[in-house]
Amino acid sequence: MPAVLPVLATDLRYIPINRNFGATEIGAVPTVMLVGVLVLYLWGVRHFNANHDERWSGWRTAAFVAGLAVTAVAIESFIGAYDDVVFFDHMIQHLMLVMVAGPLLALGAPLDLADRGTTGGVHQAVRSVLGSRVAEFIGHPIVAFLLYAILIPVTHLTNLYNLTLTNDLMHDTEHLAFVVVGYLFWRPVVGIEPSRHPLIIPMRLVYLFFAVPIDTFTGVALVSTGHELFPYYLTFHRGWGPSLVDDLHIGGTIMWVFGDSLMGLAMVPVVMQWFRDEDRRTAVLDAELDAELARQAAADAHEGGPPGTGGGRPDGQARVPPDARPGPASNAS
Repeated sequence: MPAVLPVLATDLRYIPINRNFGATEIGAVPTVMLVGVLVLYLWGVRHFNANHDERWSGWRTAAFVAGLAVTAVAIESFIGAYDDVVFFDHMIQHLMLVMVAGPLLALGAPLDLADRGTTGGVHQAVRSVLGSRVAEFIGHPIVAFLLYAILIPVTHLTNLYNLTLTNDLMHDTEHLAFVVVGYLFWRPVVGIEPSRHPLIIPMRLVYLFFAVPIDTFTGVALVSTGHELFPYYLTFHRGWGPSLVDDLHIGGTIMWVFGDSLMGLAMVPVVMQWFRDEDRRTAVLDAELDAELARQAAADAHEGGPPGTGGGRPDGQARVPPDARPGPASNAS
């Protein structure tokens, strides 16, 4: 990896910023989908606020809108315009969709909003879908993890990626897959939507820990290659930027370094939440213990005095339980 970092630093100098960074890729299908999802979410927020005493969290709304904004930048700005020209640009796009937009959309809790922000027949339909076995299967953390574990290497190391470069429908489908799998992957980590298979906080750390090697493997495989993996890039000459092999190496480095770094960064709030939960649990246990001690002290005081003082008898003698007092035979003797 150290040998690749100078390439990442030097070859990018040859990108004509004034020409390329102002490019856009506004597509009808992704634009309609993004606007449609935004409208539906905001409609759900309005409907929720109108039918509940509480209001839908503004933080959730902001997170979801930010996730859609990141998705739009990744697909329709200069990043989207050159995702089929340079490989490392595609890798930046992938990280934005999966590692940035994904958790932001999960923080927006869209399925929870769909359930609680609808009424009537729409609500029944939503409940039917969310309560189905298919939804339970797709929403299982293991399934989400496996989808991520398959999607990342397959879309970067096989000929499927070359197909997305030559077919617009496959290209758009790949973007959609990144967003959906990203949301599903981060949903159990965020843990704010109701789930039939929630992850306890320690397991969220394990979940993220085992996801790190997926990015590492993919990145190392790209950095280690000595030839162009995708025939599409051999069909034209860019005239700027890194060589074809260096392009793969830069993309692999981005996946390896930044992918692992973002995954590690995501562990920080999980650890902080774990500590907070442990503090709360300790406080609850302490309060319960204090209450129990207070009850015992009150019971002892009610019986006549502090423990060990004879229960407040005038002669100072300790109380003797009835079954331990001497019987008639003992008195007779």
